[in-house]
Amino acid sequence: MKTYDVVVFGDANIDLVVAGCNELPLPGQEVFVDNMTMHVGGGAALFALALAKLGLRVAFNGVLGGDGYAEFILDRFRQYGIDTRYIKTSSLHHTGISIAINPEKDRSFITYAGSNAELNVRELDMESVAAGRHVHLTGYKGSRNHDEFVGTIRTLKAKGATVSCDVGWDDTGEWYSGVFEVMGLADVFFMNETEALHYSGCRGMKESVRELARHGGHVVVKLGSKGAVALRGGELLYRSGYAVKAVDTTGAGDSFNAGYMYGYLTGKPVEFCLIYGNACGALSVEAYGGSAGTPDREALAAFVAGFDGTISDAWEAAL
Repeated sequence: MKTYDVVVFGDANIDLVVAGCNELPLPGQEVFVDNMTMHVGGGAALFALALAKLGLRVAFNGVLGGDGYAEFILDRFRQYGIDTRYIKTSSLHHTGISIAINPEKDRSFITYAGSNAELNVRELDMESVAAGRHVHLTGYKGSRNHDEFVGTIRTLKAKGATVSCDVGWDDTGEWYSGVFEVMGLADVFFMNETEALHYSGCRGMKESVRELARHGGHVVVKLGSKGAVALRGGELLYRSGYAVKAVDTTGAGDSFNAGYMYGYLTGKPVEFCLIYGNACGALSVEAYGGSAGTPDREALAAFVAGFDGTISDAWEAAL
């Protein structure tokens, strides 16, 4: 019996959400807004919180500053039972902060990476890995850390852990083709629609999905409000999304990942993993902050209670 269901490696920071900011102030001016709220942010942190809310046992590997923002994050982790003993404290940087402006419309961000800049996948604590049955990795940076990333995945699998990855956005514009090697090694590999188009080099999603199917054994492409596609063992399954009123899409993809992995780690078939992923993503966007709207196990079950057991194969029409 392992101590943890999931060991998570990656970013954690503060999200400061500014609502109702219709214009940025000019020098010397002041602008009043509807609200400002502080939340835990960072894709890995939001994934960990969502899984913990669903009742899975989670440990987190990351780097925080030695400041009050770090204490805010640690307190929220502990509130949901996430083991924080593997989180390191930086002596060089403060905890990262991302300011999200007008998340209910076209979001803009001001971001300070802070202690997240020190993340190195080689420093994943192997004591935590030995105590876990699954590891979720974030922070792939193309050619800059490809060898370390691949080496870490090989080590994790040799130790008997299953591995999931979400590569995230490439802010360098490189879109390194080596990602296909990562895709082939991971037990579950996540990307969104835009990332899939960039990495595959295809002009449309239909062609992109077919290209990705050539490289990975279990690839999941998130399509936002349209739902998601899962490619596993040559089989393609599509599940449409849920119609909800979105107020903040921050963390929706990470919440989807958590719902999908909850299904995966509890032994559900792919079609139910898609349903759980779409449900967690939909519930997430109904509240400000990346984790405020994510459900617990009972709320998730209630949300999907009307599901009739069928899966749409009309994915091409959705794309």
